[in-house]
Amino acid sequence: MRKLSANSKGVIYGFASYIFWGFLPFYWKLLSNVSSVHILSARIIFSFLLLAPMLLAQKNIRWLLCFKNKKILLKIVILAILITANWGVYIWAVNKGHIIEASLGYFINPIISIVLGLIFLREKMKAAQWAAFGFAAVGVALFTVFSGKLPLISLFLATSFAFYGLIKKKLRLSALESLSAETLVALPIAVCLIFIPQRGTEYLFTFPAYTYILLILCGAATAFPLFLFAKSAKILPLSKLGFIQFISPLMQFLFAIFIFKENFLPQNLIAILFIWFGALLYSASYINYKKKKALEPAY
Repeated sequence: MRKLSANSKGVIYGFASYIFWGFLPFYWKLLSNVSSVHILSARIIFSFLLLAPMLLAQKNIRWLLCFKNKKILLKIVILAILITANWGVYIWAVNKGHIIEASLGYFINPIISIVLGLIFLREKMKAAQWAAFGFAAVGVALFTVFSGKLPLISLFLATSFAFYGLIKKKLRLSALESLSAETLVALPIAVCLIFIPQRGTEYLFTFPAYTYILLILCGAATAFPLFLFAKSAKILPLSKLGFIQFISPLMQFLFAIFIFKENFLPQNLIAILFIWFGALLYSASYINYKKKKALEPAY
């Protein structure tokens, strides 16, 4: 039997990770009887309890040594705050019926990232990237006009993760190492969230057994696609990953309309097509770009 080439394995890992992320709303929907803040708390706690022992079993303590450096520690604290906020809003959006807006956030995110690179890293934007930003901006404006409201969920998810990527770009840790450090810092927040009264905290003891199992598996649901992505990122050039990354938000958009039956104004399709075209134009502009950049979603 012919062995798969490294490139083929990279594509498989990449597709698997983004398809997994694409199905993630179904997971959060299964926990819709749990408050979003308590789902977030479980995700942070069990992600840390899964990732940290894995790295320590591999005798990997590099991520712990970072806490000795004040500058690096500050970055990790900011990353922890950003990822906690991003996760929290995403989970809330899914379980409150705003998956369409959430999916748009991950189409807009790469375009905001190149603008942040222009502002903070003094990177030069290509003509295609300016055009991509223009299409996305027009799309957001049209969405606002047609819906009668600014897509705040989309913009928050896109902007928070763009800043997350900007800071993480200068952190010399793998995706799993970084997430372990971030969830360690976020642990006190997660513990405090448990005691925030939601429908009365006594409701936490009334769930069926499968709900507790799903809450415990939040760590695996976070780490597994990230692990697949990390393996893919080591093999594939940015150009291929750039296109693959839009699989998950596209899946979520389609699920929101056809399965979860979210309210969708037909005229908003025009706005969304502008945003999608801008996102694809962004990816196309990076075909010859060789530098590495974090692309993993923060679902």
